[in-house]
Amino acid sequence: MKQSVFTITLLALALVVSFFIYFYLLPQFIRDGGYIVILLLALSIMVITFIIERSFSLRKAEGKGSLQKFLKEVVSHTQGKEFETAIELCKKQGGVCGNVLQSGLERFLVVQKRKMPIEKQISEVKRVVEEATALEMPLLEKNLIAISTIASIATMVGLLGTTLGMIRSFQALASTGAPDAVQLSLGISEALINTAGGLFAAITSIVAYNVFVNKVDNLTFLLDEAVFEIVEILNMDESAE
Repeated sequence: MKQSVFTITLLALALVVSFFIYFYLLPQFIRDGGYIVILLLALSIMVITFIIERSFSLRKAEGKGSLQKFLKEVVSHTQGKEFETAIELCKKQGGVCGNVLQSGLERFLVVQKRKMPIEKQISEVKRVVEEATALEMPLLEKNLIAISTIASIATMVGLLGTTLGMIRSFQALASTGAPDAVQLSLGISEALINTAGGLFAAITSIVAYNVFVNKVDNLTFLLDEAVFEIVEILNMDESAE
């Protein structure tokens, strides 16, 4: 499913669920926040869904075992020219790092058999690694833009609800004779509830975005470091020969 289709479908489902929650599950004092609460609920549901999806996806991207241990073993086997063993480790590990390193090592075995100059061998390995990384990166960064967007939108939606609530409050104060205490309290309640809802969705989105970006950065750093070490080992070994 394309990313845009997934996001639109999720938004539609979140709105339907939010309507149900708003009219049947929420206490009256929260419903006093008005229909803006429905949109804030939908944004919160979307954020929670993205958090669950990203948590599982990034865990899968790391592979089946310890990523640091796997990378050390692959580098060690490469240094010992045990390329087949290193490739089997990559297949067993899976994930982004396993797929990228497997592509690079398998390509090296192919170009090595062709007796190509060392410069061309290393260049070909780098090219394949870059292509494999380019294919894997969108999977790592999927939905991060959506989470970041929700962080900005939730704040604005909450502010909109706050503004509408304050308008209702000032209308109650501006009424002829004594101020309408009921409408005044409803306006203030609407403003505060929407402020709280907007802040909840925005804070959750910002924290989730930063956590996932940090995980992606750490994974790509470990991958780049392992690729660099392996390329240097291959270059040194072939040059020595």
